[in-house]
Amino acid sequence: MAYIQENQNQVGCVFCTALTQPDGPENLIVMRGKSAFVILNRYPYTSGHIMVVPYAHFARLDQLQPETRAEIIELTSVATQILGAEYHPQGFNLGMNLGEAAGAGIADHIHLHVVPRWGGDTNFMSSVANTRVLPEALEETYQRIRHAWEAWKQTDGKGQL
Repeated sequence: MAYIQENQNQVGCVFCTALTQPDGPENLIVMRGKSAFVILNRYPYTSGHIMVVPYAHFARLDQLQPETRAEIIELTSVATQILGAEYHPQGFNLGMNLGEAAGAGIADHIHLHVVPRWGGDTNFMSSVANTRVLPEALEETYQRIRHAWEAWKQTDGKGQL
């Protein structure tokens, strides 16, 4: 739980700050594309919860270049393949919360959530106790997804996992 205490007082955009750091378990970036990157959610709903984020710091989808919007969707497609092969979820939630009123925790920098889901993965702990229980450490999730993404890149983006 040290990472929660360390990041409570962070100033500025967490995504922009992560981009300035070397990729690794500290910044949680698993892949960088041309105009967008993939990062683990530091406070995941389930193991494998990642976000696809543009480099450009904008709050609205229409502010992004068409190429960036297209890359976000392509990275999301690959992410579902990678997470499917690595975690074998029964489904996915994909979504953006645009604006604070819509539930965006980071409203100023648009991002798309990719959340693996399994039947029964929401139980009394999250719905009644307002507590999330994850079966693996965030560092382990990072290593698994980073390794799987590297394997996918070895196929020149054309292979199935």
